Amino acid sequence: MPQLQNLVLLDRAATPVSHTFTPRDIVSGVGTVIESSGVPIGNSRVSVSLSQVASSGRYKATVKIARPVVATQVINGVSTPVIVRTAYADLTFTFESSSSEQERTDLVGMLADALGTSKTLINDVVVKLQGVY
Repeated sequence: MPQLQNLVLLDRAATPVSHTFTPRDIVSGVGTVIESSGVPIGNSRVSVSLSQVASSGRYKATVKIARPVVATQVINGVSTPVIVRTAYADLTFTFESSSSEQERTDLVGMLADALGTSKTLINDVVVKLQGVY
């Protein structure tokens, strides 16, 4: 069982930047790590959880990322941080209880590879917001 710990994720900037997420809390089996922006409403979050669906016995692993963009709003000379927009990613894996570790490893590897910049079918839909034709 993995312990809630620091998570370092590399972005895709021209000069990639490492983003360090530190443990925040575990609530109802959902572990959350944050990248602090100095302003709590601007903290980026990654959460991870595992549950088992009682009716089917399937396991459901979920990873979610939220990256808010914060700006300073000035009203009557008072500066206040506000969330301008937030980007979200939700990733859910569902496995039969009879699945092997190798089957799960292969699926995770295929997904990780599918998100590579050279995989234009997925990259251009997700990153460039282009429709499939």
